[in-house]
Amino acid sequence: MTQATPLQIDFISDIACPWCAIGLSSLLRAVENLGDAVDARIAVHPFELSPDMPAGGASLVDYLGKKYGRTPEQIAETQEAIRERGAAVGFTFGPRTRVYNTFDAHRLLHWAGLEGQQGKQLALKLALLRAYHGDCQDVSDRDVLVQAAQSAGLDGDAARKVLESGAYADEVRAEEAQVQQMGIQSVPAIVFNQQYLISGGQPVETFENAIRQILAEPQQEG
Repeated sequence: MTQATPLQIDFISDIACPWCAIGLSSLLRAVENLGDAVDARIAVHPFELSPDMPAGGASLVDYLGKKYGRTPEQIAETQEAIRERGAAVGFTFGPRTRVYNTFDAHRLLHWAGLEGQQGKQLALKLALLRAYHGDCQDVSDRDVLVQAAQSAGLDGDAARKVLESGAYADEVRAEEAQVQQMGIQSVPAIVFNQQYLISGGQPVETFENAIRQILAEPQQEG
């Protein structure tokens, strides 16, 4: 029986990014399609599209209008295209009308990725994406974050302590600075084996073909 080839995948994204939800859903389907050929180890890393977003968030139409110069009609068209792309990879977008700050969510994800929490960081990421984009919840609200943590199999009381203590703020900032030093300015950005970068919410086939090519390359001895 052929042993699965290990593959490190670093998924750099923001919870507020709809294309990140699409990209992660596509990536997971690609990995599933490859079955026993690959042993994918996915770690998520922070990127804030709107680090200065105030408490309570902002209107989606106002935010996108100011940031990208789009009209409400253009925004509506884009949102419909996003819903269709999401549906194609099994992600359901709700009628989201506001944008929220995601820094605390990134702190919680950092905590979930610490030793002893393997697998639960990815589960938390998916829960946060569903809460934000599917259920239109405010992921800057600590009750929402604790609920997401519990749904991912994490300890709710421990999650609340992390949020209330301000823990891992420096670590998240350091990771964000490292991502900027790598030259990454948009998300999602997906890095395979610390060598190969794919950007954007790509189709399943794009990720699957890329992974097949990486697996086909001679494995270097460590």
